[in-house]
Amino acid sequence: MGTVTDYVLEELRLFRTGSGLSQDDFGRGIGYSGSHVSSVETGGRPPTKEYMRAVDTHHQTGGRFLRMLDGLARLDAEPAWLREWIEFEREATTLRWFELAYVPGLLQTERYARATLAGGRFDAEDVDRIVASRLERQAILHRRRPPQLIAVLDEAVLRRPVLDQPGLMVEQCEHLVQLATAEHIQVHIVPTDAGMYLGLAGQFIIAEMPDGERVAHADNQLTAQFVDAPTDVAKLAKTWEIVRNEALPRRQSTELIKEVAKSWAC
Repeated sequence: MGTVTDYVLEELRLFRTGSGLSQDDFGRGIGYSGSHVSSVETGGRPPTKEYMRAVDTHHQTGGRFLRMLDGLARLDAEPAWLREWIEFEREATTLRWFELAYVPGLLQTERYARATLAGGRFDAEDVDRIVASRLERQAILHRRRPPQLIAVLDEAVLRRPVLDQPGLMVEQCEHLVQLATAEHIQVHIVPTDAGMYLGLAGQFIIAEMPDGERVAHADNQLTAQFVDAPTDVAKLAKTWEIVRNEALPRRQSTELIKEVAKSWAC
């Protein structure tokens, strides 16, 4: 699995078998399905903090497995939340992505990606590293069997100026139009005249895994949150449907992006 070592996965498996539990029984105790447990143990999906915390709480381990995960995070070059999410992103068959403030990372140009990191929070070396990582992640859209990406953006994302960067938004909008021609990439825009809608509460992503289970991601200025408890993911999925229904159809969205690109060129 790369960043999540075989050692941790083996410890999880040995703990379960040593307790005399099948994958179904183990999953039932911590609130996950047996197929989810199997996927974690075989490296199909990474164990999240929520998953490890559920194991520790139900089996009263004193925080053993959560400490293992935190230890790995300290050794990893990427932040823990990003390390976890990249694994889900690589394995997902479908990504449903809503953005309120930025173009989704998988659809950004290099110039736009750099602009999102401006403001002094990162030094030049960190910016180079983060941008390189973000662009590398985009490779999943160009592999032989890419995930289906359905991106919904608030129109404000397209119309927000990037100061002292002439031509950047024209380039980014044209890039979106080009990507949206691919069968596996859909870009939908929630128009300004939609008014107040549920998506204004914040961005989120729902990843559907090969086994049909789903995990979600949402973040803010301070932290990122992973959600893989079925009831919570179901709530986000309902929100997704509401937000998606506010967006324009695929063709109309593309026309709006082209229109905005022309306005930036003036």
